[in-house]
Amino acid sequence: MAAAMPDAPVPPATPVAVAVPSHFQSFLAFDFGLKRTGVASGNRLLGAATPQATIKAEGDARFAQVEARIKEWQPDALVVGVPCHPDGAPHENTRRAQKFARQLRGRFNLQVFEVDERYSTTEALASGARDADAASACIILEQFLRSLP
Repeated sequence: MAAAMPDAPVPPATPVAVAVPSHFQSFLAFDFGLKRTGVASGNRLLGAATPQATIKAEGDARFAQVEARIKEWQPDALVVGVPCHPDGAPHENTRRAQKFARQLRGRFNLQVFEVDERYSTTEALASGARDADAASACIILEQFLRSLP
């Protein structure tokens, strides 16, 4: 088994293994993709997520749309789905999603929680979702919300 590089991010634990302050009530979640990023909003009280329009942009254009969503929804924190192989091993998209999470933290000064999102797209497609990206973001956010005390 190859040793992990010291600067390589580690995939998130399942379920979320970080303390989420109880005053964090509202969240925006993202299912990061190179061309499309699914978005969902939700809150701790209801424990449910609502799909939002998928962001179909890259680079700075993506962050302009993220900024508009943050201004609209005013979340307490953000949630990013981080994919990995079925055995939990990281891959290239793992690192891309973690980079996206770091960029969100830096640009918007909000706490960002990373959630293992294995099979979220498969689950979204199996449920017949019309927008698999937004449905995946809902699955990611609801998984996160279920992990909260």
